[in-house]
Amino acid sequence: MSGPDDRGPPVTKDREPPAECDFAVVGGGIVGLAVARELLERHPGARLCLLEAEPAIGRHQTGHSSGVIHAGIYYRPGSLKARLCVEGSRELYEYCERRGLPYRKSGKLIVATEEHELAGLDELERRGRANGVPGLRRLGPGDLAAVEPGATGLAGLHSPETGVVDFGQIASAYAADVVAAGGSVHPGAGLIDVPAAGAAGVGHPPGWIDLRHARGRTRASAVVFCAGLWADRLAVACGAPKDPRIVPFRGGYLEVIGDEAELVRGNVYPVPDPDLPFLGAHLTRTLDGRLLVGPSALLAPARDAYRLRTVRPRDLAETLAWPGTWRLARRHWRSGARELHHAASRKAFLAEAARLVPALRGARARPAPAGIRAQALARDGSLVDDFVVHRSERAIHVRNAPSPAATSSLALARLIADELATLGAV
Repeated sequence: MSGPDDRGPPVTKDREPPAECDFAVVGGGIVGLAVARELLERHPGARLCLLEAEPAIGRHQTGHSSGVIHAGIYYRPGSLKARLCVEGSRELYEYCERRGLPYRKSGKLIVATEEHELAGLDELERRGRANGVPGLRRLGPGDLAAVEPGATGLAGLHSPETGVVDFGQIASAYAADVVAAGGSVHPGAGLIDVPAAGAAGVGHPPGWIDLRHARGRTRASAVVFCAGLWADRLAVACGAPKDPRIVPFRGGYLEVIGDEAELVRGNVYPVPDPDLPFLGAHLTRTLDGRLLVGPSALLAPARDAYRLRTVRPRDLAETLAWPGTWRLARRHWRSGARELHHAASRKAFLAEAARLVPALRGARARPAPAGIRAQALARDGSLVDDFVVHRSERAIHVRNAPSPAATSSLALARLIADELATLGAV
């Protein structure tokens, strides 16, 4: 779960953001960078700047990921996630080849360990085939060891196209593409105020969005907001609907150490709960060779609660005030209690993973870096299970882009650029 090198790509750290541009992209995660790159490919010579609040790009979801390139098995056929994940994974591998970025197609084995999970495995196979996931194979209990020698179960589903990468490196490469195409990337430029479109301010003509940020002011003809954990706040400030609300979920990992760390070749996953957009405690061999167990999925008291002690009163108050939070808690309290147990007990967390690879029982592990998932939660308590893109005047808002957004980044950027074109703002 490494992030981009703090030295970064050739971003324009020392140049002040422009006073005026054709396109502004807010958010320097992998999706915002991919959008900026796509817009410059479509509009050569356009004036584009990207504004990032943190001192370096990729500091949140992009830099706190296990690095899995998903193949598109889980997602409802016809959904944006299904289409863009399959397209995006193929394009991401091609991009890595062109740019000389390291990746590994280590494969994923989804294992049913109990009878009641077989129907869920059937559904995943149906979805994967409907979505066009390449190379998908159903395995019987005697076939699992050929893929993962340590795995045991009643049946499995193998995806050879699933892989791992360092998304921080990819974000840095996207940023370099943006700068090479004439755009500029500005860390340390968190937004302070976002007036409605047309409210140009003194000396600014109408038909612009005036962005006041930590490094000055920038007026743009069109803006794309890819703000991740803060997406809902900026969208509402621009006049978009209040629903859905971003609710942060903290995902903690363990790193297996000792001889047991060699028990898994690639990625071993359980059959997930169909009512939740989380994939359960799974095993991931990262690009740098570590074996991770996780992640957990706990409601977080801050949108940047990478450390358990981090609490931000505004974030916590907004989560607790949202009606969907309480409806979600009532509906899934058993799952919440199980996640709390896993977060509190390494032994319990490892025991959950040992359902898939029994030799992990009793293994040693240490805490690994945590991530925060920017999950959109509807007012009725349902966790939004697809990408959500909203419009306001002269602006596009990416309201829900959790996993597989990084895998889908190039394809998702095209969709966002298509949406922006319909506004006729440039």
